[in-house]
Amino acid sequence: MLLQWGTWLNTNVKRATIIAPMRDPATETNRRSNNFGALRLLFAVLVILSHSPELVDGNRSREILTRIFGTLSFGEVGVDGFFLISGYLIAKSFQDSRSAKEYVIKRVLRIYPGYVVAYLLCIFALGPFVGGQITELSGVQVLKEIVTLHDPSMPGVFAGTPYPVLDGSMWTIAYEFRCYLLVLGAGLVAPLAGRQVLPLLAMAALTVSAIHPNPSIRLAGIFACGALYYLYRDCIWYNWSISLMAAVGLITLMFSARLAEAALAALGGYLLFWFAFNVNSPTLAKIGRTTDLSYGVYLYAWPVQKLLIWCNPNISPWLVFFGTTAIAGLLALGSWHLVEKPFLRLKPGTVRDKVDVPIRV
Repeated sequence: MLLQWGTWLNTNVKRATIIAPMRDPATETNRRSNNFGALRLLFAVLVILSHSPELVDGNRSREILTRIFGTLSFGEVGVDGFFLISGYLIAKSFQDSRSAKEYVIKRVLRIYPGYVVAYLLCIFALGPFVGGQITELSGVQVLKEIVTLHDPSMPGVFAGTPYPVLDGSMWTIAYEFRCYLLVLGAGLVAPLAGRQVLPLLAMAALTVSAIHPNPSIRLAGIFACGALYYLYRDCIWYNWSISLMAAVGLITLMFSARLAEAALAALGGYLLFWFAFNVNSPTLAKIGRTTDLSYGVYLYAWPVQKLLIWCNPNISPWLVFFGTTAIAGLLALGSWHLVEKPFLRLKPGTVRDKVDVPIRV
């Protein structure tokens, strides 16, 4: 598959020449009717759940998953889940794109509009209300942060509270976009490497990250694992027995600080895609198909949480969780209908592709 990607880029043809893969064990119907939307929304809510107690007093030890395993938090599981699904869907988007230009346009239209509006609301609406010194900001700084997908920075915000930043979750957005560019770059080296190299790169990234933690390497490794599940979809068999063994292995390795991340990428990835394709639920399959709230919930959850705590420092973490989920959900609904969806209509091939998956890629 990577060989075809490289041919697609090097010859600059309008449409990639695709060699039909073997029939996937999961039917094409199941792949179109999947649960990605439900999973992405769940991961966004898990990030809220993870952050709620820690943002109140800075004490992470109360975080539920951390108390159980002593390694990863629900927030890290949520982010890794996002990157696994993103790796799968972006690999599909790359293959479906007719040119490098079309691919890049689709990626920009998906990631930037929602981010830019959330960034500007944080800077100009929330920042001054929570003690931010907006007069110390420069237009150049704001523009630079927007172009690089940086989280909004303003001196003085949320003074005296743990993690005094406007939107601490936005830091992953830049890494997400870099992974999009990595997919583009992978096509250039594919004729020399072949798809056999990608598993080695993913393994190397997760190994290096385990020894010397680095968010760039860690998230790239997770993303690559997701892409592998797409590239090798013709020979991956999803069934109950393998899922049970993967679950046992994952639970066991989650107690290891060095192996938890790699286990989540490989074994957790298998469980994720098994659930996405093999759990047949019309209700779950509908989530995110016409209204995708997951990106908006992720963008707005942190500032809502910080604002609730700012207004009531003694608030219960559970009240923060439920209040944030509801409020961020409403903001995400507005973001989808007023910002994200209108820009997605500008994507090349929108009519041609329609909606094969519940997440707009």
